[in-house]
Amino acid sequence: MINEITDILTKIFNKEGYNIIPKITKSEIEGVDFQCNDLFKLAKENHTSPIEIGEKLEQKINEISDFSNYFKKVTFSKPGFLNITVSDNLICKYLKALNNDEKLGIKESHQTIVLDYGGPNIAKPLHVGHLRTAIIGQALNNLLKFEGNKTISDVHLGDIGLQMGQVIYGILEDFKGQKLENINFDLNYLNVTYPKISSLCKEDEKVKEKCEQITKELQEGNEDYKILWKKICEVSITDIKRIYKYLSVDFDLWYGESDAYKYFDELTEYLNNQNILKRDEGALVIDVKEENDKIEMPPFIYQKSNGAYLYSSSDLATIYQRQKDYKPDEIIYIADSRQALHFTEVFRAAKKAHIFEGKLKHVGYGTVNGKDNKPFKTRSGGAFKLDDLIKEVEETFVSLREENKNMDKEDLDKIVNSIIKFADLQNDLERNYIFDIQKFSEVNGKTGPYILYTYLRINKLLSESHNLSNHIYNEKDKNLRMKILEVTNALNNSLNELKPHYIANYLYELSVSANDFYETNHLNNISGEEKEDYLYILNLTNRVIKTLLNILGIYLPKKM
Repeated sequence: MINEITDILTKIFNKEGYNIIPKITKSEIEGVDFQCNDLFKLAKENHTSPIEIGEKLEQKINEISDFSNYFKKVTFSKPGFLNITVSDNLICKYLKALNNDEKLGIKESHQTIVLDYGGPNIAKPLHVGHLRTAIIGQALNNLLKFEGNKTISDVHLGDIGLQMGQVIYGILEDFKGQKLENINFDLNYLNVTYPKISSLCKEDEKVKEKCEQITKELQEGNEDYKILWKKICEVSITDIKRIYKYLSVDFDLWYGESDAYKYFDELTEYLNNQNILKRDEGALVIDVKEENDKIEMPPFIYQKSNGAYLYSSSDLATIYQRQKDYKPDEIIYIADSRQALHFTEVFRAAKKAHIFEGKLKHVGYGTVNGKDNKPFKTRSGGAFKLDDLIKEVEETFVSLREENKNMDKEDLDKIVNSIIKFADLQNDLERNYIFDIQKFSEVNGKTGPYILYTYLRINKLLSESHNLSNHIYNEKDKNLRMKILEVTNALNNSLNELKPHYIANYLYELSVSANDFYETNHLNNISGEEKEDYLYILNLTNRVIKTLLNILGIYLPKKM
């Protein structure tokens, strides 16, 4: 709508000798939809007053032959503003177009995009630190698919790092004398063994060296260690998949760092042919420093002096693999902002070696904090396991109302998901945020349950499709219609910046407008064309809510 208004005003401005494209912005003045503040700029350029220009433009706009098709009122107000109220005809025209548009006004894209999110380490339980990458990554995956892109999501497990050497060391110590094939353990064993051996490595240098040696030999293909490694992966991945399934987070690929290792020989030969690998104190490195760097940029370490590969090495090999297998236009990594330097080095190495010529992007996010504004921890100070967080959110929501205790389990799971996800996604992902379980579990306020409640409340009124006339009946009716039309802008902002909070915040604002409309216009007391119009608007409202919730990975319960 703004684009069409801008086009109309541009023609009038240009005809009057003002060679600009006027900037039209949303107005905060009651009864005014948009405003143009360019008159001050024009007055300065033309050595006259904004009042003279404004009064002339007001007159010319009101004289156009099809004024009523676009505007209800256009007035100049001192000292230099054009206030624009659009016509009911124009609003309804765009609502009908939106209702017939599967993509809600956004332009389709048909790129191939790899998304790397998840990234948990094998042999460790998922904790709150893993929450944001999964939730944000899945939302961006859904959003880019909605735009029409082919997306390929990869969990990229940390399955062959030092923690594997530490766990294998613990197993060999605990099961001495047993045949490797006969050794069995469960998730609880892994949850105890990893922190125990990790702590021991900090106290005992010999144990640390042994764990590092096991890790190196595992990476080189030691068959005995691989037997235990496969068992560790099987136990750990089964549990990781369980939690991701609960959160409606899924992946096309369940690759890990280990999958990159089969590419190292080929990649090393390629890098040598590019003549960019250098020896530095025995290690193979790539110089990624650039002239304009404002911080110290260390060289990219491709291979350590002892022959072992690093996490950064496997990331480079994975880019090499993704280019060979998928030839994507873009690879997006959703990971903690504190990994920014790591990704800068990896991306520069990939570009310098001409491994990948498409876009490489790191979407960095802040931390989930408790009420003390420090990273979310248990009362004892340990990392909050995702299982425990989910359980606490469920218990909090159930405790809020007596009827919640008898809620259908499937519905309850969807509501718990909405609490966790909406609490996260409403924030600009670059910032830290405070996760207040009690606050985000309420059905009132800026919460997931409030959005779900709004949809279910409206849904009780709806049946078949309806037609829309060109009448708007009151202020709350107009507010809802105008808010619906902002959906395209919310989607485009999220796509342009890869930030889901534009969608989440818009969903809350739409829900507020929908509830205001619902409480003002009592459909039981209305009939005929007016009721038909209202049902059309509510149908469209719920379609928008459901579509955007699905993009955020939030799904509707049957009742609440």
